[in-house]
Amino acid sequence: MTAVGAARPLRGRVVVVTRPRAQAHAFASLLEAAGARVLLVPTIAIEPPDSWAPLDAALVEEHDWVVFTSVNGVAMVRRRVEATGRGRALLERSRLAAIGPATAAALREWGLTTEVVPGEYVAEGLLDRLRPLVAPGARVLLPRAAETRDVLVRELTAHGAHVTEVAAYRTRAATEHAAALREALADGRVDVVTFTSSSTVHNYVSLLGIRSGESPVVEGVQNASIGPVTSATLRHYQLSVDIQAEQYTIPGLIDAIVERLGARQGAPEPVSHR
Repeated sequence: MTAVGAARPLRGRVVVVTRPRAQAHAFASLLEAAGARVLLVPTIAIEPPDSWAPLDAALVEEHDWVVFTSVNGVAMVRRRVEATGRGRALLERSRLAAIGPATAAALREWGLTTEVVPGEYVAEGLLDRLRPLVAPGARVLLPRAAETRDVLVRELTAHGAHVTEVAAYRTRAATEHAAALREALADGRVDVVTFTSSSTVHNYVSLLGIRSGESPVVEGVQNASIGPVTSATLRHYQLSVDIQAEQYTIPGLIDAIVERLGARQGAPEPVSHR
């Protein structure tokens, strides 16, 4: 990772992390190791679904594949399995797919082996890997957020699979830090705002109170996106995509920020300029 090899390349930079608080610590620690000052401003919170019943029912049925599209999905399924004592055996018998290495690592920490991890960590990349492996008629369980893109369901169903999609969790706007976010932006204290999902973008815009047709541009602030889906959501709101990770992971996002804003070794530390 670029940030580790350089001498605190983000020294003096202020970076906003909008991830849910439970997931923000590792990201913030890596940024701080690179010299950045981090403002933790979660724009979303992860909560249980409105009802556990659909997930509970799905976890006692046999499936050929179980597909996880986020670390949150793994964490909430694990939480439910451990609470009810049911479902672990089903997961062990199923073939598992993960959208990216962080999701695969969460499964590995639970003692489960992931068979498929795409090279490009988006739904389309996962589909490209699954199509040759998922036979028509295969039963696929997809536990994920209550509000999400339907491309996996649509394309796997068109491929002939029987897809069971269940809500393992839901996201809500986290409003607790809205005032702090607005104040930091207004005072010119922020260099970069990071976005790691479309949900973080939606709720960032909501927290700023931007109305339809208004310009959401904040002078002097660069927007950093973890990947193309999140970037498309930024553009939907007419927000610039100043930085995008080449590898759609947290380390990849930090690498991209360092490449764009990192101080050269021996250069003077940036001073508050706004």
